[in-house]
Amino acid sequence: MADKLTDKPIHLGLGATAFSEAPFTGDPAWYQAYGERHANDGAEGRLVSLHNFTEPWAVWEMHPVGAEVVICIKGEMSLIQQMNDGSEKQIVLGEGEYAINPPGVWHTADVAGEATALFITAGQGTENRDR
Repeated sequence: MADKLTDKPIHLGLGATAFSEAPFTGDPAWYQAYGERHANDGAEGRLVSLHNFTEPWAVWEMHPVGAEVVICIKGEMSLIQQMNDGSEKQIVLGEGEYAINPPGVWHTADVAGEATALFITAGQGTENRDR
C-alpha cells in the first residue's frame, strides 16, 4: 500500500537512503523525534514533505545549516524572505514554480485561497518565531 506524502514525509539520508517517516502531526514533538532519529545525517539529511495551506503562516522559520526548496504544485502562494540585512523579499509562486530559502534566512508565506507546496528541507537546527 502506498503512503501519502501529506501524511508520512520522507527522510533522504546519507548514502542515498530514503525512509518513510512516522505519521505527520505538525507539533514540535514530531520534529524533535524526527531530528533525533536522523541526527547522524547532520546537515546532509533532507525532509521531503507536502503541505496544503488555506491561510497565511502564523510563524517565521529559519534553517541554519542548509537551503530549503519550496515548490508550489497547486494554487498560488507568496513566499516572504527576511534577508540578513533586514530587507524583505517576496516571491510569488504559481503551480510548478519554486524558490530556494538560503541557509539562515527567515521565511514565511501568505496564501489567499488554497495552495499546496512540496518542501525539501535541511531541517537540522530549524528555528521558529511568531509572525
